[in-house]
Amino acid sequence: MAATVPDRRARGAAVESAALAHLRAAGLRPLARNAGSKVGEIDLVMDDAGTVVFVEVRYRRSAAFGGGAASVDWRKQAKLVRAAQVYLLRRPALSARPCRFDVVQASGDPDAPVLDWIRDAFRADG
Repeated sequence: MAATVPDRRARGAAVESAALAHLRAAGLRPLARNAGSKVGEIDLVMDDAGTVVFVEVRYRRSAAFGGGAASVDWRKQAKLVRAAQVYLLRRPALSARPCRFDVVQASGDPDAPVLDWIRDAFRADG
């Protein structure tokens, strides 16, 4: 079982890199990658024309059962909101800017995944 951990991390890193490239190509500017704190980790933090975008990247081999976005339930959303709050508290210059939460769901080959970018996937206020 331990042999799958590096494979899983490598797959996650490959998918995250593809998502980052996709968002950059769409004009977003990266601010942070794997921004972690005690309350959780944010995969990507991007700047979209002045809006701070917190991005959760989710991979599933197949989208047959709802895709990766379906796994971002209310518990995961709450964790991401808390992590974003900590991120902003540590960066007062960003805290006054508008924010949103996006999800990039990926499926297929992790080295060349099919990406679906869901802007404003959920809100911090419920």
